[in-house]
Amino acid sequence: MATSKKTNGELLSERLLSNKKNGGLVLDDKQIKAADDFCEDYKAFLNTAKIEREAVIESVRLAKKAGFKEYVRGKKYKAGEKFYYVNRGKAIILGVIGKDSLDKGIRLAAAHIDSPRLDLKQNPLYEDKELCLFKTHYYGGIKKYQWTTIPMSLHGVIVKSDGETVSVNIGEDAGDPVFCVTDILPHLANEQMKRTLAQGIKGEELNLLIGSRPFRDDKVSKKVKLNIMVILNEKYGISEDDFISAELEAVPAFKACDVGFDRSLVGAYGQDDKVCAYTALKAILDCKSPKKTCLTCLTDKEEIGSDGNTGLNSSYLNYFICDLAKTYGFEGRNVISASECLSADVNAAFDPTFPENFEIRNSCQINYGVCATKFTGSRGKYDTSDASAEFVARIRKLFDDNDVLWQTGELGKVDAGGGGTVAKYIANLDMDVIDVGVPVLSMHAPYELTSKIDTYMAYKAFAVFFAD
Repeated sequence: MATSKKTNGELLSERLLSNKKNGGLVLDDKQIKAADDFCEDYKAFLNTAKIEREAVIESVRLAKKAGFKEYVRGKKYKAGEKFYYVNRGKAIILGVIGKDSLDKGIRLAAAHIDSPRLDLKQNPLYEDKELCLFKTHYYGGIKKYQWTTIPMSLHGVIVKSDGETVSVNIGEDAGDPVFCVTDILPHLANEQMKRTLAQGIKGEELNLLIGSRPFRDDKVSKKVKLNIMVILNEKYGISEDDFISAELEAVPAFKACDVGFDRSLVGAYGQDDKVCAYTALKAILDCKSPKKTCLTCLTDKEEIGSDGNTGLNSSYLNYFICDLAKTYGFEGRNVISASECLSADVNAAFDPTFPENFEIRNSCQINYGVCATKFTGSRGKYDTSDASAEFVARIRKLFDDNDVLWQTGELGKVDAGGGGTVAKYIANLDMDVIDVGVPVLSMHAPYELTSKIDTYMAYKAFAVFFAD
């Protein structure tokens, strides 16, 4: 049977018009299986690394397993040698020395490992009407009503007055208790229902219920509170004053799992931005004898503006690169200026339930691959770096030449809101940078959704960037 030839219009359409397709139609069965298999280890990472401290601990464990050693300042590393540097237990830089001289620049992938959550206040413990609760202060941009009536776990550290550090992780293992923020029943919620959605639950109403049984002694007051402190003292050796020097975070107790009859999605807490953190981490762990020196930086505090000495609005990354450059006899600023960065952060996937918030021609979609975001910001591109056309073209060609399924996208309609990433802080160092990350549904909710295909393509994007 004779095959029909393509018309001139069809040929011109293929050559001149954009023809992005769903990855499920572009990839073969072997590639889709590779994406599914990749996400099994990703789900394990999500379950193990729910907060930034745990992400650093798990990254160090995986790095050591891959042959990385703790960074020694002033040591002149040889090509192919691997190292890691931990900043205050809440951020980490991993590197592989390249064959080229350091003054030719480095390849940097920067992601963040903090996520929206409920932090305990410094004096959190109280009893009211014979119920015991923790006062919290929400961290990052959240819809407060989403954080009620779901099982929560408690993670972090308590540093006692004698300097001893106690690690806390309760609510994750089978048999562990969990905690919960309560909400008023609909039968009695007439006044609450009159509030705006933003005020449906107020910040001071995000109180974590932690117990209800009293200590059996009629001569003491606050019996439930005392009973809880007795339990905590027996388990952790702490008194109430030790909460003052604690960093305890309440996060959803959900486990990462497959979503959908086709198992095409991953559902979990904290995928913004651990989906990019894990893929950038895996890319540097798999990096072998690169041409350029390659770094992955997993940073803290992005969700609250990147301020603080573990966030990228500080100087720790700059200092690290300068120290590395000095070892080889180069000026740090010259190394930085010659370098390139993929700011590894997520973007909002188009949600057909809320189409009015998206401009479909410039929105990323689930299963269309990793998303390259030229600019973020809000109110007329404020608070963004806006990657240059030249650098966008370079990254575009790199992905096309290496069969990385990718797309572009903006963070919603122009006047719908906006947001930012660490890209602007990298750009302010005088480095070329563009955001590259995974589209997310229900971003900043206690339970976020990502595509396995998009996640795997993010890994490929960072891997080819390091190998280039």
